[in-house]
Amino acid sequence: MAPLSTPKSGDALFASVERVNAELFTLTYGAIVRQLITDLEEVEEVNKQLDQMGYNIGTRLVDEFLAKSNVSNCVDFKETADTIAKLGFKMFLGVTATVTNWDAEGTTCSFVLEDNPLVDFVELPDTCQGLHYCNVLSGVIRGALEMVSMKTEVTWVRDMLRGDDAYEMRVKLTKQVPEEYPYKDDD
Repeated sequence: MAPLSTPKSGDALFASVERVNAELFTLTYGAIVRQLITDLEEVEEVNKQLDQMGYNIGTRLVDEFLAKSNVSNCVDFKETADTIAKLGFKMFLGVTATVTNWDAEGTTCSFVLEDNPLVDFVELPDTCQGLHYCNVLSGVIRGALEMVSMKTEVTWVRDMLRGDDAYEMRVKLTKQVPEEYPYKDDD
């Protein structure tokens, strides 16, 4: 990113943000997921609702991120993904992600999390094997990127709750929306 001033490090961002108790956060999120399962009954509907909740959160978090991180416009999707992985995840979750598996066009990559604070104390029952428990994260990424003019699709590839070795989301840039300014200068 082309910084306005020197961007803060992920650790500095994490230290500057008000936090709630991690266990309270994890248990509250678990209660929300459990209630959605009870109310919606269909696991796929729960996945959609978690994604939509995350999307709504992401559209709001991007403002706080931009205000506190001292970063400006990214030059491309690769730089944006790297900023999200190293600064965004650290600022809001206290962990960093690795950006990997880029396609040749530079429009699709994976975010890999080795640690995920949302899943402390979680075991999926057999009845919820299709559940993407952390789908709120994919929605957050999608919402935040849309607010900076990038339409994306985000899907889960690996999930440690399903026995995989890491958490991996695949992020595909589907459209770069040019910035439009609502007012014309009266010259």
